[in-house]
Amino acid sequence: MRYIPNSALERADMLREMGRESIDELFRGIPANLRLRTPLNLPPAFSEPDALRYFRDLASRNSTRTTGRRSAMFLGAGAYDHFIPTIIDTLISRSEFYTSYTPYQPEISQGTLQAIFEYQTMICELTGMDVANASLYDGSTGTAEAVLMAERVTGRSRVAVAGNLHPEYRQVVDTYIKNAGIQADTIPYCAESGTILPEAVKIGSDVGAVIVQSPNFFGGVEDLQKLADAVHSAGALLVVVVAEAMSLGLLKAPGAAGADIVCGEAQSFGIPLSYGGSYCGFFACREKFQRQIPGRLVGQAIDAQGRTGFVLTLATREQHIRREKATSNICTNQGLYALMATIYLSTMGRRGVREAAVQNLQKSHYAAARIGALPGYKLRFTAPFFNEFTLTCPRPAQEVITALLDDSIVPGVAIERFYPEMPDELLVAVTETNTKAEIDSLIGALKRIGR
Repeated sequence: MRYIPNSALERADMLREMGRESIDELFRGIPANLRLRTPLNLPPAFSEPDALRYFRDLASRNSTRTTGRRSAMFLGAGAYDHFIPTIIDTLISRSEFYTSYTPYQPEISQGTLQAIFEYQTMICELTGMDVANASLYDGSTGTAEAVLMAERVTGRSRVAVAGNLHPEYRQVVDTYIKNAGIQADTIPYCAESGTILPEAVKIGSDVGAVIVQSPNFFGGVEDLQKLADAVHSAGALLVVVVAEAMSLGLLKAPGAAGADIVCGEAQSFGIPLSYGGSYCGFFACREKFQRQIPGRLVGQAIDAQGRTGFVLTLATREQHIRREKATSNICTNQGLYALMATIYLSTMGRRGVREAAVQNLQKSHYAAARIGALPGYKLRFTAPFFNEFTLTCPRPAQEVITALLDDSIVPGVAIERFYPEMPDELLVAVTETNTKAEIDSLIGALKRIGR
């Protein structure tokens, strides 16, 4: 049975209205070799027992090539392996959370609204900002929305983007602004420190915002206060992207350093890696910009009987207000993931988040110091870092990764994938989940292959 809601006659009418004679003509912009053809060359359907057996067999292949044990993982680059309290999965599995959708009728969704309100409050505390929205899809789309918001606030049609912003975030920004009349320029990073030097930020009168990431893609912590001073003196906004949210538990809040908009990725707060997503983007700004914030704001109010309640205070999307007044076309917030982040932050508390952040800092610096002392290895950049650092290897980084897989170690990400001019650089992330034994095994394996 084919689940196509339109009849053949209706489809013909739609094609005629578009000036097309066939479906093939409608999709002629897609290369022929990429189009789906029927019938599909698929094997016969499995029975349920056979299907379960098939997937069990696939799952059994997930061990590493030699030992069969869990790999020591040092991957980062925007997605980080952090401790996730068991309580999170237990609570979000409750049906009222797990099956709920965006609160289009907020007056009957008090539980969902309260959870979002608490999420917004904690994001404001972490970022040092006045207002936070009800979450976005992920850190990259949050960054793109920040660019659009900066253009609305300043009326300026150019943005300056740090060259050490996560390359995939930059790609999403470029997609968003491609047809929005906004131009993006790149600010070069310092070859020695790996960070953006405030004196290198040249801002014209048509630049509305400067986009920087801290810790940046290479792991370096930016001097946000000096950057904010340079940006504000030119009348632009400073947008700070935080891809590793755990850093907010230890580093100075971007808002306290002068940021106007802070956005990023909340995956570090109790959200599993999930093979790269989906995740939860956060977005916060100064109060004076709150009516230009994308998405929704949940507020606390008092009803006619004096009882405290929660309500969708601001919803500036085209479904709620006139289309030309909308600030975004965000259809929903990542409600379930925002709830996971809320439970994580509530469970860990201030002291717990700080302790996790301190462990990230200490373990990564132990690893960096020991590896940097090995013959043939050195830290690529001199800037201070949180839990991620760039390592120059004595041979191409991808060769190092391939060699260490046999030792059940995934040592990091080859930066050449994003920066072709850096074939020997390896991006290594160390979190609280990495034991000293795992770190020492990484050090020993790198020492062996570096000879």
